Amino acid sequence: MKVLSVVGARPQFVKLAPLAEVLTSAGDVEHVIVHTGQHYDAAMSDVFFEDLRIPAPDVNLGVGSGSHGAQTGAMLSALDAVLDEHRPDWTLVYGDTNSTIAAALAAVKLHLPVAHVEAGLRSFNRRMPEEHNRVLADHAADLLFAPTEVAMGHLAREGLADRAILTGDVMADVCFRVRDAVRGRPVELPESVDPARPYLVATIHRADNTDDETRLREIASVLRGLSLPVVLLAHPRLVARASTFGVDLTGGALHTTTPLAYPQMVRVVMGSAGVVTDSGGLQKEAFLLGVPCTTIRPETEWVETLDDGWNILDPDLTRVCEIAARRAPTEVRAQPFGDGHAAAKVLEALRERSA
Repeated sequence: MKVLSVVGARPQFVKLAPLAEVLTSAGDVEHVIVHTGQHYDAAMSDVFFEDLRIPAPDVNLGVGSGSHGAQTGAMLSALDAVLDEHRPDWTLVYGDTNSTIAAALAAVKLHLPVAHVEAGLRSFNRRMPEEHNRVLADHAADLLFAPTEVAMGHLAREGLADRAILTGDVMADVCFRVRDAVRGRPVELPESVDPARPYLVATIHRADNTDDETRLREIASVLRGLSLPVVLLAHPRLVARASTFGVDLTGGALHTTTPLAYPQMVRVVMGSAGVVTDSGGLQKEAFLLGVPCTTIRPETEWVETLDDGWNILDPDLTRVCEIAARRAPTEVRAQPFGDGHAAAKVLEALRERSA
């Protein structure tokens, strides 16, 4: 069986890691990895392949940045030749980025089977480009790997139940493995932050939060005013927008640093008093690691994290100061994202549907 994975952005590299491991160790699977180049900065790309022990990509399209249309179009054009050369039994697409929808469309146009890892997520916010990408990818794909029962329900309501399989979340596979590996290691923070004292972790990158100058200024002001030091892991998109608008990402409680390698990020979150974010992945990782999260968006794809107050939505920024460093809930956490063996279930399903 030949499987071709198409990835291009940081969250996809994390999702790819456990699948690359099980596909490589299977012995009877040829796994081709295609990197679109959507995230081309070394801190957002190369370091993830190294730290998560992912084999180097077989193909790098080098698409780089650009508008959604230009970037997706460039990927579509380049993927045609790659898919036609390899003719995989399955094209795996991951998550909800431009790389996801480009690969799904390119494969179905060539009548090649497509499987979507992390299918069925819905924010129901049509302003998000990620929402369009994930919905279109689900309806194009032949096989849908849903991470949760909630995702299975979304797919069923859209008439896709016969293509959907509940596997659990491949990101949980990685998060649990890395958590166990880094437990006890020193926490690496900017020199201005004492790791022995309570601190918060923040990430901001969604277009609704970064592309409006007034909104971005308000977010930076709120973060600067929090009662604990805030370690802001600054996504290149955030840095670019802040520079354009002249928004200062330092001062007060705010301590800005570059994105961390995944193991470092997990360790920093584990040691924190709380997370403030608009990232879907970090909401879930905070939940898996037992850290309270405050999400500055009006909705979340990962509604399971809201149970018992592990994650609280605060789109108007009216509660962040009060709740960002709240105590963790005392209730036993549910396990909606599976047992850490989702990748093995994906491989099993690919084999069954190929027979």
